[in-house]
Amino acid sequence: MTTISLDSLIITTPAIMGGEPRLRGRRIRVKDIVMWYEYRGMSVDEISSQFGIGLADVYVALAYYHAHGEAMRARWAEQKQLITRLKSQTKTKL
Repeated sequence: MTTISLDSLIITTPAIMGGEPRLRGRRIRVKDIVMWYEYRGMSVDEISSQFGIGLADVYVALAYYHAHGEAMRARWAEQKQLITRLKSQTKTKL
């Protein structure tokens, strides 16, 4: 039997998807799966079927999030602050 590390199924590439952790071979971020699951209330089965990813990949992403959640949430908070700051500095015609 082959042993696979969960962290080997999640990769981070600085030049792809802003360096966010994502599923290996896909452009689906761990963040996307977490948002669909926790904030939109989608089940693992719904995520798998709607976005064409395997159940194992969904579970791997959720496991990765639970193992690295504090650092990920801190990064998301920094990103949100940057967006807020940029919005306040930008004048729109609307």
